Amino acid sequence: MSIEQSEARHTKSAAQALAEFATTLQFDQIPAAVLERAKDCMIDTVAVCTYCSTLESSKIVIDYATRYSKGGASVILGTPHAVGAPHAAFANGALAHAFEMDSLVQPGVGAHPGASLTAPGLAVAQEIGASGKELVTAFVAGAEVLYRIGDAARQSVEKLGFHAPGVTGAFGGAVVAGRLLGLDAERMTHAFGIAGSLCAGLLEFSKSGGGMVKRMHIGRAAESGVMAAMLARSGFTGPATVLEGKFGYLNVYCRDGDATRFTSGLGQDWNTLKTALKRYACHVTAHVPVTAALELKARHGISGADIASITVAGSEKMASHHNIPEPRDVAMAQYSTPFCVALAFCRDPRDPRVFSDAALNDAEIRALCRKVKIEVRDETDEKNPLASRVTVRLKDGRELVQNTQYFPGLPEQPLNRTELREKFNALTASMPAEVADRVFTRFSGLESVGDLRTVLA
Repeated sequence: MSIEQSEARHTKSAAQALAEFATTLQFDQIPAAVLERAKDCMIDTVAVCTYCSTLESSKIVIDYATRYSKGGASVILGTPHAVGAPHAAFANGALAHAFEMDSLVQPGVGAHPGASLTAPGLAVAQEIGASGKELVTAFVAGAEVLYRIGDAARQSVEKLGFHAPGVTGAFGGAVVAGRLLGLDAERMTHAFGIAGSLCAGLLEFSKSGGGMVKRMHIGRAAESGVMAAMLARSGFTGPATVLEGKFGYLNVYCRDGDATRFTSGLGQDWNTLKTALKRYACHVTAHVPVTAALELKARHGISGADIASITVAGSEKMASHHNIPEPRDVAMAQYSTPFCVALAFCRDPRDPRVFSDAALNDAEIRALCRKVKIEVRDETDEKNPLASRVTVRLKDGRELVQNTQYFPGLPEQPLNRTELREKFNALTASMPAEVADRVFTRFSGLESVGDLRTVLA
């Protein structure tokens, strides 16, 4: 970025500056590593949606989308149905987030790029017959904006009780959809302004009976992104100060945010590389403790029956939001660090099928869950707040301690091509093998695909 461009950007609102970046980014400007991470994220999302298409909550969403939208060109993943782009975005966004397996970013900023960007991006790309190169460029533009909008909140969105991905996702979806629809910077700014009035999602599900509602939040955000972009294309307008204004995002959904982060390093620092792929079907705050539990179990040959108590020392968010010793349904169980750690000592959490009503009602797992104590780790690593220490006290008096920094799938320990394919194959087992192979191969070389309508036909 030149000095003149930098100075001009500072005279614009945050939405205007982000819109300029999103509408002018060229495929050839994107580093190869960024493109690969974007494609891996989309591959992972397609697999997750396919697996989750058979869940009860997903069937309800799919029925809704197919009932009220017929004859479209946008595929609901894992199904034979094609519907209009907004309904496909809603369905695929909800499917992607239906079972705690969709991608996120690390350090966390309340953004889920796979669900928030793949769902609206693929829906619009299929409706208009966009190319793979156009989709991956739009995805990266959306990922860079999505991360910065989440980062500007400085982890405050969920402290206020909002579900952050339901808030940030509408903006990211507007960018990827708007880019594919060919919006100029002015209309993209309006798409931001419209998206700001469509943000939604409350965290009450984590404190009460849970329910299915969490799974809908990112679907709604994906649909909102498409709606915002399509309305803006038609001339509908929104406030340019939607992000930093008096009653904008930073002052309504956040507290003590930092507006400089909206455009910090834009076009130079590629936050798409911070995308993380999950390995277990549970909230990311439990991933490192679950990894530590698996390491202890393998090294010492122990199981849940051998354990007297467990102490997990981790992040403040783990203690404030995920210390749920008595989850009431599977969704709450996946959000509960005590439950996920207990499950890891009694089952194999790498198999998403173990996160089930059977496990929720298993007396051994529930008893061990009550023996898990969550505390805030004294020596918090600012660069990796997920780092955790798991201390296990056995019934024979021994004490085992495991300090773990990362889990497989984080940017510091990314899944290699073989591991990504293994996860993809496991989650798309319902597909005919030749179809799964075609989808994986085509998305791996997405920039060579001429028409996205042919990939999932």
